[in-house]
Amino acid sequence: MTSPDMASPDVTQITPLPLRGLTTLRTGAAPERMREASTTAELISALHSVWKTHDEWFVLGGGSNLFAGDEPFDGTVVRILTSGIEELPSPHEGRVRLRVQAGHSWDDLVAYAVERGYAGVEAMSGIPGTVGAAPVQNVGAYGQEIQETLVEVEMIDEGADAPVVVPAAELELGFRTSVLKHHYGEAQGRRAVILSVTLDLAVTGDAGRVIRGEQLRRALGLEDFEPVPLDWVRTRILQTRAAKGMLLDGSDPDTFSAGSFFQNAIVPERIARGLPPECPRWPVEPDLDTVTVIPLETYAGLTPRAGRPEGLVKVSAAWLIENSGIRKGFRLPRSRAGVSTKHALALTNRGEATAGELGELARFIQSRVHAEFGLLLQPEPVLVGVEL
Repeated sequence: MTSPDMASPDVTQITPLPLRGLTTLRTGAAPERMREASTTAELISALHSVWKTHDEWFVLGGGSNLFAGDEPFDGTVVRILTSGIEELPSPHEGRVRLRVQAGHSWDDLVAYAVERGYAGVEAMSGIPGTVGAAPVQNVGAYGQEIQETLVEVEMIDEGADAPVVVPAAELELGFRTSVLKHHYGEAQGRRAVILSVTLDLAVTGDAGRVIRGEQLRRALGLEDFEPVPLDWVRTRILQTRAAKGMLLDGSDPDTFSAGSFFQNAIVPERIARGLPPECPRWPVEPDLDTVTVIPLETYAGLTPRAGRPEGLVKVSAAWLIENSGIRKGFRLPRSRAGVSTKHALALTNRGEATAGELGELARFIQSRVHAEFGLLLQPEPVLVGVEL
């Protein structure tokens, strides 16, 4: 029998690294404690060790959607470094399923799918980060979202002994959100860690596919409905993202960001009608499964006719920012944080900027948009140790 003194060391525990070196926004001190996991077994073990101590914690993948503060996080950061893609049969003809480990690079997954003629994620080429983070914020680009192809996730709830497989329908996926996402100022609906993700993709091979989404067609400059090859779509999307500073490039400070810092605003139609007509906007699909609840004590045997629910509209946060007087490349005096010179939605670290400097810029932009249009833009990244 092995004595406690001779027990194997915890291989997941490492000397904490500064978060500014692990995040694309390049902010954040080293946390008090850090663990790394390269396999699912190591990840579960690391989480169990943290939960046993009741320590504060969060998981870190690619660090592309995290805005970390200047003070050390008083808890444990668990880095997810797992990878791997497994092909599975789909119950639907002409489709294939991919089960992907949470720490796998999202763009590497897209490249894998495109190379094999698997359609459904090509418009999301170039999005930084890991596969496990994708369902948490329901990633999307140019009208394509992961919820369109997501089948299920394997995850482990905080404090649970074993993982569970959860269908996509139970994740409450919405615009850049899910039950798993930590929203600024709100607690998560379900505190859990994704271990793997399963997608169901169409097998198009070399035939390509017809692009019908308006946003994607506009981004690709398509005027007809002829099928286009997936690799052509991927190349064009990568070029578009690079032109906006949305592809990581160590020589380009415009890419030292968390991507779009603010979410496009979702507002009722009546609010959208009050905005200038030139403000870009897109209708949001209505919830067709809305249930009318009638208190029993007021029920008289008749069900009231359901009124037409007011539609929601997504409006361009980038347009709101630029038309509130904040131009590309804007900086506050003596600040090392700035708006990207290529895209008004990205706040960038222009050189050793602190989280305080980036937070000051974000608050200034929020105040300008609110003063001009009456809308309060919400941050898209997860904020740790930062207040806006």
